[in-house]
Amino acid sequence: MFPFQGVDFMGFDDNLSEQQKLVRQTVREFVEDRVLPLIKNCFREGRFPAELIPEMGEMGFLGASLEGYGCAGMGDVEYGLLMQELERGDSGLRSFVSVQSALVMWPIQEYGSDVQKERWLPRLRVGKAIGCFGLTEPDFGSNPSGMRMKAVRDGDSYVLNGEKTWITNGTLADVALVWAREGDEIRGLLVEKGTPGFTATDIHGKWSMRASVTSSLSFVDCRIPAENALPGATGLKTALACLSQARYGIGWGCIGAAMDCYETARQYTMLRKQFGGRPLASHQLVQSELAWMITEISKAQFLALQAARLRARGRLKYFHISMLKRNNAWMALEVARRARDLLGANGITDEYPVFRHMANLETVKTYEGTDNIHALVIGQKVTGLAAFS
Repeated sequence: MFPFQGVDFMGFDDNLSEQQKLVRQTVREFVEDRVLPLIKNCFREGRFPAELIPEMGEMGFLGASLEGYGCAGMGDVEYGLLMQELERGDSGLRSFVSVQSALVMWPIQEYGSDVQKERWLPRLRVGKAIGCFGLTEPDFGSNPSGMRMKAVRDGDSYVLNGEKTWITNGTLADVALVWAREGDEIRGLLVEKGTPGFTATDIHGKWSMRASVTSSLSFVDCRIPAENALPGATGLKTALACLSQARYGIGWGCIGAAMDCYETARQYTMLRKQFGGRPLASHQLVQSELAWMITEISKAQFLALQAARLRARGRLKYFHISMLKRNNAWMALEVARRARDLLGANGITDEYPVFRHMANLETVKTYEGTDNIHALVIGQKVTGLAAFS
C-alpha cells in the first residue's frame, strides 16, 4: 500500500486556501508519522494512545477553534480538516480531541466565569489537564431531559447524586463537566478528579472504539463548591449547544474514516489479481462499488464545506448539523462495509484498517444523537411537527 495522498474527485481542494491546506497537511503528517504506527496495537490492547496528548497540545489540536488562552483560533474549515485527518487515523483519537475541545473547553469559554476560564483553559489547551462531558445516564441517552442526576444547593456547596455513562475520557479526566437537575432546572457543573463521592470506572468488553477510554461516572453525596457551577450553563439548551459543537466536528471526521477505507479498497483491488491475472479493479462489480464510494465521499465533503460556510456567517443551525452528522456517519459506515467486502477475507484482519474503522463507525453513527433522532430533528424542521414522543 502507498502513502495517503488524499481523496478529491470533484475539485474540493479548489475551495481551500493555502492556510487550510497547510493545516490539513500538518495533521496528515502527524497521523502518518505518529498515529498509524501504533494505532493497530492500541486497538488490539484496548488502550488510548495517551502518549500523544502532549504532542497534540503542543501542535494546537486541543481547543483549536477557540480564541484566546493560547488556543489556535482555527477557522471553521481548518477545524473540520483537523477532525477529518484525526479520524482517518482513528475515531477514538478524534473523539478525544472533540470532547476536550467542543464539550469541555468550548462550554467553559462560553458559559464559564473568568476564574473558571483562567484556571482550566490554559491547562486543557496543552493537555496538562483532561476533561470529560457527562450528560448521558444509564436510563437516558436520546432523551436527556429525563435525567435523574440531582444537584442540591446546600449553603456554599452543591451536593450531587446520580450516574453518568458512556463518557469518553472519563477515567482520564482531571475535570468532568456534568449536567444535573437542580429543582426544575438543568445546570452544568465542574467536578474535579479526587472529589469525595465521585468515582469513574472504565467500561470494558467493547468491540468498537477500543482505542478510546469510555467510562461510567458515579456521584454519591458528592459535595462541590457552588462556584463550580458554570454561570451561563442553565437549561437543557446549553447542554445541547455543546453537542452541536461536537457534532459539527463528527460530520467532518467521518469523511476521514471513509477516505481511508475507500483508498485502502482502491489500492487493494488495483494490486490484487484474480481470474487470469487481471486486477480485481478491472471487474465491473468492483468498479461499481468504488464509484459509489467516491460519489458519496464527494457529496459528504461539500455538505461539510457548506456547513462550515454557514457556521462562519453565524447561520449554521442545529438541524443543519443533524443533517451533516447523520449523512456523513451513515456514508462512512457504508463505505467501510463495502470496502470490507472488496477486501474479502483480508478485510477482517487488522493488517488493514477497514474493519477497525467499520467497528468504530458503528459507535459514531450512534453517539451524539442516533441516526433516527437526527432524522426526527430534520423532520421537525421541514414539517413544523415534533414526532419525538
